[in-house]
Amino acid sequence: MAFPDRIERVVELGHPPSKVWAALTTAEGLGTWFGQEASIDLRPGGAGELKWDNGFRQYLRVERVEEPRVFGFTWRIYGLPDDDPRRTYVEFTLEPDGEGTRLTVVETGFAQLPDDTHREAFGGNSGGWARELDELAGYLDAA
Repeated sequence: MAFPDRIERVVELGHPPSKVWAALTTAEGLGTWFGQEASIDLRPGGAGELKWDNGFRQYLRVERVEEPRVFGFTWRIYGLPDDDPRRTYVEFTLEPDGEGTRLTVVETGFAQLPDDTHREAFGGNSGGWARELDELAGYLDAA
């Protein structure tokens, strides 16, 4: 049986692409809606880190930067040991939509996982993206 490899979410945001881009690609933006603290070196090969108040950390490697339209990174797969080399790829695509932005988030790379790890990682990230994108919308609306 083949496992789903792709999570895709599309959200319509009532803010211009430049504002959404800043929320996705700056330490200030990421550290407000996607964790409680962040750092990012916004260039291909650059490193990023997201920190949550509960002590969880997620490390990013910037893979693609096409301002103000595409931002992509790889990160560790939830549920695998920290030293496991496997990663998923996350890509944000911004499209102007009237006065706002249509944001598409795609995460791929789950098919490389065995059954139990796939269920945990794919399920956790599927729900996680729904929550995080709600937080992004709230952050943009409050800013």
